[in-house]
Amino acid sequence: MLWEWIVIWLYSISLLFIFLFSLGQLHLTWHYLKAKKQLSTNPEPQHDKAVQNWPKVCVQLPVFNERYVVKDLINKVCELDYPTEKLIIQVLDDSTDDTTEIIRKSISEWKNKGFSIELIRRQNREGYKAGALQYGLQLTDAEFIAIFDADFLPDPQFLRKTVPQFKNEKIGVVQTRWGHTNKNYSLLTRLLAFGLDAHFTIEQVGRSHAGSFINFNGTAGVWRKETIIDAGGWSADTLTEDLDLSYRAQLRGWKFLYREDVESPAELPIIMPAIKSQQFRWNKGGAETARKNFGKILKSPIGFSHKTHAFFHLFNSSIFIAILVTALLSLPMLYIKSIRPELALLFQIGSVFLLGFFSIGIFYWVANKFLLPKNHTSYFFKTFPVFITVSMGLSLHNALAVAEGLLGIKSAFIRTPKFNLSGKGQSWKSNRYIKLQFSWLTLLEGLLAIYFAFGIVLGIQLKDYGLLLFHFMLMIGFSMVFYHSVKPKVK
Repeated sequence: MLWEWIVIWLYSISLLFIFLFSLGQLHLTWHYLKAKKQLSTNPEPQHDKAVQNWPKVCVQLPVFNERYVVKDLINKVCELDYPTEKLIIQVLDDSTDDTTEIIRKSISEWKNKGFSIELIRRQNREGYKAGALQYGLQLTDAEFIAIFDADFLPDPQFLRKTVPQFKNEKIGVVQTRWGHTNKNYSLLTRLLAFGLDAHFTIEQVGRSHAGSFINFNGTAGVWRKETIIDAGGWSADTLTEDLDLSYRAQLRGWKFLYREDVESPAELPIIMPAIKSQQFRWNKGGAETARKNFGKILKSPIGFSHKTHAFFHLFNSSIFIAILVTALLSLPMLYIKSIRPELALLFQIGSVFLLGFFSIGIFYWVANKFLLPKNHTSYFFKTFPVFITVSMGLSLHNALAVAEGLLGIKSAFIRTPKFNLSGKGQSWKSNRYIKLQFSWLTLLEGLLAIYFAFGIVLGIQLKDYGLLLFHFMLMIGFSMVFYHSVKPKVK
């Protein structure tokens, strides 16, 4: 029947995409290991002592309603070990609450100590973060622009470790690795750290070693001002203005340098609604950037391997669409297998694509090993299964975000609420920025948990146990996402 073949083809295409994506991650892992081996035999030279005249640096702090973290941010930035006369700090404040008054008090204190720090406010919030960065850019003559989001706490040596890298005039950006101030707050923060750490090790180092495009991560990095101008400036037509500008700059020939050894700590979202807000912006923005820039990548003179890396980089959020389609169609596939035994060979061949999950396991294993040299084995096996399970549970939410981005459906830039909490048991419930709402999407996630529970029953009834683990993980994943969305907990 026609519907059967439609299901089979959609299921197969989704599995193929997951498989190819997994191979891409495995290839980046190979590049990462090669880069680490080269670094161990040829350490990077230290440029700090070679700098005679430090250039002028403007540190931009884009802020919108950040009453819980903005004071710590300003204090940390003013503690940067850099010549005071060469350091300019812009607090780009679009706040509508008492954050502005907190900023004014902090600025007054640091100005009295001789720092060049200014509060910059616009008449409107047009362009959101991108608009604020572009507005501030026009008000400074600094040669380099460092950017920190409100929850970041940069190391005092940050500029001394990054600015000397611009000795190479082709370097347009130096990006550093994110750390986590509240990794051990809860299970959710541990899972977020586990996923982000893989990006900030294997993906960034792997693409850099391969000579492919990498991205500025929106914060904890330094731009050459000329690079921003040459690439057309900050644009707010995607939700990931950082990824968009990164690709436009590299298409213009600028090189990006990634410093894995320089860590910039920041806060992780601690409750599921905040996680979903961040994930929506990242995944939709990534899809918007892919829609905007991939055609330019295809037409560019870069090599085929670099175009392949760029494809999986820009469309990496599309993996959630593939996961969701594969999951939803896995139950009809069980039924088709039971009534069409003549297709058994086709299903056996298709199962080979499931090996892609082992590639993903290797990808996260290597990232975990280098960041946690002690006890990494036990930590990996405790964390990885739960991480994959919850990632599956977020597939509906993230797939819808990606679909909106690919289809060009626009939405506002929604900031991720900050908490300034790190210790276990600390309550977030007094946070003024959290407004919990039960949505139809959360209801669908609960229904999908039931759907995949039925898949387990169906598999047992048909005595087809091949997808039993898959359905069990999906049931648990959607149940966890549903539960934490409905009733966010302190721990």
